[in-house]
Amino acid sequence: MDGLDNFDLLPEPDDSRILSAIDPSAVGFQDGWRAEVTGWAPHDATPVARIRRRKFIATNGVIFALLAITLLLVWNSGLLFIELSPPKSEWANEQSQLNELSELGLTGEGVKVCMVDTGIDLSNPAFSELEVTFKDLIGNSNAPLDYGFVAHGTLMAGILVSGSHQMGIAPGITLAVVAALGADESDLNSGSENTVASAIQWCQDEFEADIISLSLGGEQNIEMQTEGSSVSAVRRAVDSGIFVVAAAGNDGGVNDDGLVSVPGNVPRVITVGASTEDQAVWANSSAGSQILNDGSSRQHPHLKPEVIAPGENIISTGVGDSWYSSSGTSDSTVFVTGALSLILEAFPELKPTPNSNGDCIDHVKSSLANSSLQYDSAVLHDDHWGYGQLQALDWYNNLVSETTSCSSL
Repeated sequence: MDGLDNFDLLPEPDDSRILSAIDPSAVGFQDGWRAEVTGWAPHDATPVARIRRRKFIATNGVIFALLAITLLLVWNSGLLFIELSPPKSEWANEQSQLNELSELGLTGEGVKVCMVDTGIDLSNPAFSELEVTFKDLIGNSNAPLDYGFVAHGTLMAGILVSGSHQMGIAPGITLAVVAALGADESDLNSGSENTVASAIQWCQDEFEADIISLSLGGEQNIEMQTEGSSVSAVRRAVDSGIFVVAAAGNDGGVNDDGLVSVPGNVPRVITVGASTEDQAVWANSSAGSQILNDGSSRQHPHLKPEVIAPGENIISTGVGDSWYSSSGTSDSTVFVTGALSLILEAFPELKPTPNSNGDCIDHVKSSLANSSLQYDSAVLHDDHWGYGQLQALDWYNNLVSETTSCSSL
């Protein structure tokens, strides 16, 4: 048909599907004769009306251009933009019984939590109602900010106190954030042990925290003759009755050294490994050793790690109106910090006072061990999953059923 663009097409009178090509310049000149010859007489033979290919292309080009312009204008107006909600990780709260504990009306009110991390960026709308005490040990900022290559502290804080979308576990707490870590030349978040130790001391002495949350850790060196400054600071805090929750570390797998991170190695610290959505131990969650540096054995309820909690693909606050996904024992640590915040609201007598020692920590940790979901009922503790998986409501109920065997007065 491409070669017939310059001809008109004349249909046969008995079958209009049969077409004859005719010279368009003869149309109207011999119509009567043509009708006689082709069998159309006494009617004139009328060629098939059709649009020339070049006219068709031109017309469609104009239509396409108009359509493209219209779509562009509508797109810019926002009328065609469908905003998809970011994902959530509600499974983590459900798996840990945190929703059930919240349904008791607990929000963490009256509990003071101090997070030592990269800082916090309050630009996310989920923090619009948040009041936070900020201490900068990296720079000299009075306003909250996050020094992390990835806003690690912002993400951790969101797990705890987010006010929208993926709601925080304990939004009613009184929160302090100490910036003690920052991005290094390898685009990793790191910091000096002395700075971390100073942050822990600030949490205890200046902020007077009930809980210190440490989503951080360093490599444990069993050949050291003296303990590091961060370990000393943590030991001082827990011996004063202040709860410290710390990450077990992310060096699990075939290259695991079999040691939890520092300062999670301190006996009275609640050291947290990571679990997955299908309730397995996260592949990179660090295993613990039950032998202390002096060769003695760890004692119940201080076997390491103590518990595992959700730590895979956890959704939390990013910078601005963004939401990040994160995996690691850092996330798991905050889940236990959140659950403990609700516990201390329900049992304020367990919170530290100026006269406290570590007895109440031992009591709460025994209850945690007794209430955790064991993967094997025949095994009290495992080097990877600890005493089991965090079950916040069971932890609460266990404390309700037991007579408090400690005194913080």
